[in-house]
Amino acid sequence: MKPVAIFRFSPGEGAGYFQTFLDRRGIASQLFQIDTGDRVPTALDQYAGFVFMGGPMGVNDPLPWIPPVLKFIGKALAQDRPCLGHCLGGQLMSKALGGEVSRNPVKEIGWNPIRIDDNAESRQWLGDDMVDNRDFITFQWHGDTFTIPPGATRIITGDACANQAYVIGNSLGLQCHVEMTQKMIQTWCRDWDKEHADPTLPSVQTPDEMMEEMRENLLLLNQIADRLYGRWCEGLVTTS
Repeated sequence: MKPVAIFRFSPGEGAGYFQTFLDRRGIASQLFQIDTGDRVPTALDQYAGFVFMGGPMGVNDPLPWIPPVLKFIGKALAQDRPCLGHCLGGQLMSKALGGEVSRNPVKEIGWNPIRIDDNAESRQWLGDDMVDNRDFITFQWHGDTFTIPPGATRIITGDACANQAYVIGNSLGLQCHVEMTQKMIQTWCRDWDKEHADPTLPSVQTPDEMMEEMRENLLLLNQIADRLYGRWCEGLVTTS
């Protein structure tokens, strides 16, 4: 199989558990470190699919790499190439598809409850058992939100941020972070003070609160990720 192309936009927000998922299944990958100056590729046919990770910047920031990344995503989606976006990556996908990205009413930081929408796409991507149970805990770290782009279907929602995940064809855009590892959470918590978030908000946790719940929640989050990543990998392009 051709490799999966992974786009990193910040040194602390790599592929995380997604890389573990690929390695366990023997799926090759190629990392593009946009944050260190790697150029956005121009060819699509060399890769089985495209994955876009998170980052502290905003989709609407005047950064030189954002327009070429948006153009690349738009080209990939127009050709029905499977794309997978995590947080910033999901926002980039939404904007490339004609959606909008703006400030969420509140920040979400830490472990937050979300709900699976009951529709055909949710059942296809997560399974009947999960849709019937509906609620689960995921990890969040964002201040922006995306609209569900034209042609896409929302599959996950939340009280603090309504649009948590959408699908369009074989592509998946996420606001929540299902790719987290223990090391990533510990690294991000070092920057907690930079967020200037209000810890009295229900959607915001302190580093201590995140760490207290980490072990059990990570095990459950890995199971959610396995479902989503497994379904996404079914759409990987194996031939030109």
